[in-house]
Amino acid sequence: MTAALTTTSSFETAASAFETFELLRREPIESLSAELLEYRHKITGASHYHLAADNDENVFMVAFRTQPMDSSGVAHVLEHTALCGSKRFPIRDPFFSMIRRSLNTFMNAFTSSDWTAYPFASQNNADFFNLLSVYLDAAFFANIDPLDFAQEGIRIELEDGKPVYKGIVFNEMKGAMSSPTDQLYHQLAHTLYPTTTYHYNSGGDPADIPQLTHQKLVDFYHSHYHPSNAVFMTYGNLAPAVLQQKFEEQALAKFAQGERLESVPEQRYTIPQRVEANYAVDLAEDETLENRTHIVMSWLLPKTTDIKARFALRLVEGVLLEDSASPLRQYIETCGLGESPSPLLGLDDSNYEMSFLCGLQGSNPEQADAFEQGVLNVLEKIAGGDIQTAQVEAVLHQIELQQREIGGGSYPYGLQLLLNGLGSAIHGGDPLPVWQIEPLLAELRENLKDVNYLPNLVRQYLLDNQHRVRLVLNPDSEKTTRDLQREQDALDKIEAGLTAEDREKLDADAAALAERQAQVDDLSILPKVGLADIPVDLKIKTGETKTLQLGEHTAPLYRYASGTNGLYYNQVLIELPQALLNSKLLSIYVSLVGSVGAGDFDYLELQQQQTAVSGGVGLSSSLRTEI
Repeated sequence: MTAALTTTSSFETAASAFETFELLRREPIESLSAELLEYRHKITGASHYHLAADNDENVFMVAFRTQPMDSSGVAHVLEHTALCGSKRFPIRDPFFSMIRRSLNTFMNAFTSSDWTAYPFASQNNADFFNLLSVYLDAAFFANIDPLDFAQEGIRIELEDGKPVYKGIVFNEMKGAMSSPTDQLYHQLAHTLYPTTTYHYNSGGDPADIPQLTHQKLVDFYHSHYHPSNAVFMTYGNLAPAVLQQKFEEQALAKFAQGERLESVPEQRYTIPQRVEANYAVDLAEDETLENRTHIVMSWLLPKTTDIKARFALRLVEGVLLEDSASPLRQYIETCGLGESPSPLLGLDDSNYEMSFLCGLQGSNPEQADAFEQGVLNVLEKIAGGDIQTAQVEAVLHQIELQQREIGGGSYPYGLQLLLNGLGSAIHGGDPLPVWQIEPLLAELRENLKDVNYLPNLVRQYLLDNQHRVRLVLNPDSEKTTRDLQREQDALDKIEAGLTAEDREKLDADAAALAERQAQVDDLSILPKVGLADIPVDLKIKTGETKTLQLGEHTAPLYRYASGTNGLYYNQVLIELPQALLNSKLLSIYVSLVGSVGAGDFDYLELQQQQTAVSGGVGLSSSLRTEI
């Protein structure tokens, strides 16, 4: 079983499968200049989605369905621990060691509510396959050493004879859960999803993480990290058969058919729920709890895999919230019941079942009834047909633009595409419509010929939907103190039960961990790139320069050809006066351009214009020295 490590930019020659895989379908995606090739591993049933594209930046990702049913953080701790050494690479930290031995353009791992993913990207083929060997071994043959669990997850150490909790994930989640937004989200999810995995904090609640044991972590690993429960996704110009050969030889050949976890729908409420909870806030001496309440409404919606409903609801979200002129956003921004819109705003399609959220921050609990009624009044108006055609067209434009745009922020473009499709693939749906939206857009436009289509969507999914939750999250300046006291009470109880032998073991465990952390590993067992793997020639874009006449002024115009899926990007460089550069208001002004009015447009008109014809207008300042 051998194959040359070659690349291909021809879709016609890229579709053949390795002998242990079968090709299920191939679909061109013209808007992305790509082709989807879907394969299945014959023995384990593992899925492999390959987006073939003429792009040297190849991306790999393997994702597992992970569905914890408690808030101990087991999936999150496992993500950390899996990267701490494996069968082929039994060193303390192969992941971070590879960062220094690699030409990667991205390396990371993610824990979501119900999946865990391990992605990387590289523009160098030798480097790509080096990283692939490390990632496959970490995912499928992790050592899950007890000392790594103690380091990454949770442990007890003695400080001045007193037990204390330590662990990277434990401390990380203490920091994360100090954020009001995180507390808001998890309090809301706890009620919106009463029985499924989303009821719990997959990252781990600091109050529950100490309940996690090494054995529970190992059991979760064996029950979840199996090829039958995995989705492989790749992007770029490497041949799928070559990738699959590596999957087979380095991982899949060691496995038989296993269990595939399935997502289950939530039990639906028959009446809307109203919930109050508290979040921790630290106050300065002159501060009060006034105007610090969050009020959020949320609805549970259809499955993410219902792509038609997903795009229809994306349209509803846009019509209601796209910009400050959108009716629901305008109400939230101008109702006077709070300071600003909630950070939880819009359609959340990351879980098995979607949700719609809208809310207010900087409010007070007595405003909750008025805010809820105001939101329902806006929805009633929309359901009654109070919708502008131009607004709907602008939202359709934004949906298409977001689909076409090549730009993943800190993510490589290929990884951005794979993550977009992962939600459908991991939940047993079809990711193709997420990448190939033209048919869905055409169907939406056809449906919109019925003037009642959009109003009916609002009524069906929001107004008549009884699985609705209103959360009033109030500030509590004593919560942090109470949480710390509960933690200390638990530690005091542990201390009271410690024997002399227990203390000796805790000291021995701490010494063993310190020794492991200080050990010098033999990094030569890890693959690395050498000078022979580095191309001699650099690929530098060359453009053309023209002269642009702007009234009485001329300016140089630099044009570059690039694959942008039909979009144009324009950047205008303007030299700023020294007085403006020295202004303390410059950074504020820069951040507001595109959001406030300009010229003859007020802020609503300007935002509407941008939504209708562009991806937005922004301004940034950059200080450069003279050449």
